Order: sequence, then structure tokens, then C-alpha cells
Amino acid sequence: MPEKKSVTKILWAVIIRELHRLVSRPIYIFCIIIAPLISYLFLLTLMNEGLPEEIPTAVVDLDHSAASRNFIRQLDAMSLTQVTEQPNSFTEARKSLQKGEIYGFLVIPESFEAKAMAGRRPEISFYTNNAYYIPASLLYKNFKTMSVLASGAIVQQTLLAHGEYGYEIMPQLQPVPTAVHELGNPWISYSVYLNNTFIPGMLQIMILLTTVFSIGTEIKHGTSREWLARSHNSVVLAITGKLLPQTVLFFIMGALLQSMLYGYWHFPLHNGIWPMLAAMFLLVLASQSFGVIMMSIAPSLRIGLSIAALFGIISISITGFSFPVPAMYPPFQLLSNIFPLRHYFLIYADQALNGIPLYYSRMYYLYLFLFAIASLPLLKRLKTALQNQVYVP
Repeated sequence: MPEKKSVTKILWAVIIRELHRLVSRPIYIFCIIIAPLISYLFLLTLMNEGLPEEIPTAVVDLDHSAASRNFIRQLDAMSLTQVTEQPNSFTEARKSLQKGEIYGFLVIPESFEAKAMAGRRPEISFYTNNAYYIPASLLYKNFKTMSVLASGAIVQQTLLAHGEYGYEIMPQLQPVPTAVHELGNPWISYSVYLNNTFIPGMLQIMILLTTVFSIGTEIKHGTSREWLARSHNSVVLAITGKLLPQTVLFFIMGALLQSMLYGYWHFPLHNGIWPMLAAMFLLVLASQSFGVIMMSIAPSLRIGLSIAALFGIISISITGFSFPVPAMYPPFQLLSNIFPLRHYFLIYADQALNGIPLYYSRMYYLYLFLFAIASLPLLKRLKTALQNQVYVP
């Protein structure tokens, strides 16, 4: 092992070599800076409103009564829906739905008002296109809400006609009033819900791919022995010098993301920025460590990139922000714990969203740190691959 004084010089020489490689290959600039910026701006501006508004819908009014016209006006007044069409039949509405002109429609039956006033319970039917999950879900919620409100309004009018007073009617319509308070995301914003984990997941994919690519190209182009020689045959110095510039750049991109989320877009951040910056730094290190592990196990650029891409995509799916981990099958619950993004997500939920004491998130930080050093036992295997310099196409 080189002496302490020479270690710094050797490490600096490897860093200088890596910096020359970074600026000489546009692919590095794209993966480290341009691609993350594009994903930040695209996803944040795409969901800037938080929720889709004025979703095109249609109403088939077969009754043409005062009650049905009032129902349509009330539905159109809701912020999430916009009644763009009023077809004359179910068939016309279905064709518009199939063409993608609307995302759902509602059918008011004949004699709707007369049956409702007579207490014969008319049925309102609504249809949504679940190929578009989010707008369909929101439309279904609005349709159901309006149906319940319409039913309550008709009952109210009927009771008023029978001589009851307003203050007597409301306890009958709603015996137990409910008060709903959204704790972590009071705006019910999809941007707050998705982007805090989905964009770091995209950044993790770029880190994995860049780490695997930077090591794999050394083997592919036959420069791995020269790289090791520059580090005085120390694989630890070789890996540190190669990845350190990328670590700094990726952490800067991660800090930029968090400044956009919590500074410009004002997403919830109850415990301050430092816990999240620490989590981002550990996520960068853990992702790079997994890239090194992949190349140590399969020192082939093609295989390594395939594994990195698959690992990154599965991370987004199994993290738990789209489907809760406790609801998964037990094997998948255990599997989710080996993905660094899972622990970053839990830190975000605890520190930024819920604001609980840092003490209760300590294990998630520990797991990320362990992931960051998990590649150390495999460096000897990677060194052998770098010395053999055998490229497998």
C-alpha cells in the first residue's frame, strides 16, 4: 500500500484522469447533467397543477327536466370536470369515449325527476375509460359524489314539500357529519405524492448506468490495466478516484432537485433541508456502490447496463409509494429492503412529509450507509476482471 503522502497524489492523478474522460465523452455530460434536468423540468411542470382539472366528460340527459339540467350544471361547476358534450344516446357517448374525446360519461334516465320525487329510486349510470387511470379515477369519484348529492337534494325537496323544516332535515340526511383533514398532503397534489420519489428514482437510474458504463468501458476499450497502473495497482484508489467526481456532480444534481422541490415548488418539508440532503448524499453513494457490485459480479458492459436498468426500474415499482409494501406478498416485502430507493422514500415520508424526530429514521440512514460500503468485499473480484481485461460482447 502506498505511503500516506503518496496516497493523495495517486488519488489526485486518478481523479484528473477521470475528469479528462468525463469532459471528453458527451455521454457523461448527458447522463449526469442533461438527462436529470430534463426529467426534473418535464415531471414537475407536467404535474404543476397538482391535480388534473376540467377533465372532458359528457352527460346523456334522457329526462330533460329541471332536476336533470340542474344536475348537469352542478357537475360542470366542479373543478375536476368539464361537460364538453351532451350526446343524445348512450351509443353516441360510447363512440366519443372510444375516440378519446372524453374520459367518461354519465347517463340520466328517463323520468328521472318524476321517479325521484315519487320515491321510486331512479338509477344514474356512469362509465369511465380506465385505460387512463388517473382521470378515470377522478371522474368516477366526481360522478359518485354528484349522485349522492343529487339524491340528498331530492330527499330535501321532498321533505320540505311535506312541511318539515330545514334544521330538521339535515340530521336525517347526514346523521354523522365527517371532517376530513389531509395531514401530509393537504392539497391532495399528485406532484407532491409522485415527484418526491419518482424523480430521485430517475436520478438513481442515471447513477447506476453511469457507474456501470464508466467501469465497463475501461474493460471494453482495454484501458483497465492502465487505469489500475495509474492507481499503483490499488483497486480502492482506482474506484475512489473514478467515482468521486461523479459523486460530487450527482450530489449537486440531487441537491438542485431538492431545492426545486422544497424551495421553488414549496413541497412539504417539516424537518428542514439537512436530513433530506444527507439522505440524497447516501442515496448517491449507495447507487454507485450497487453499480460497482453489478460490474464485480458480471464484468461485461452489456450485461452490466441491462442489470442496472432492470434494477433501477424495479426500484421505482417496489419502493412503496405507488403500492404499499405491507400489502405485497411477504417475499416481495423482504425484497423491497435491498433497494436503496426504498429507504430514501421512508426518510422522505418521516422527515419531509410527517416531520417526526430524526431518531426514528436512524435505521434507514444506516441501511443506506451499509449499501454504500457493500461493494468493498467484491473489489478483489473486480480487480481480477480489470487485470484480465477480457471483453465479453
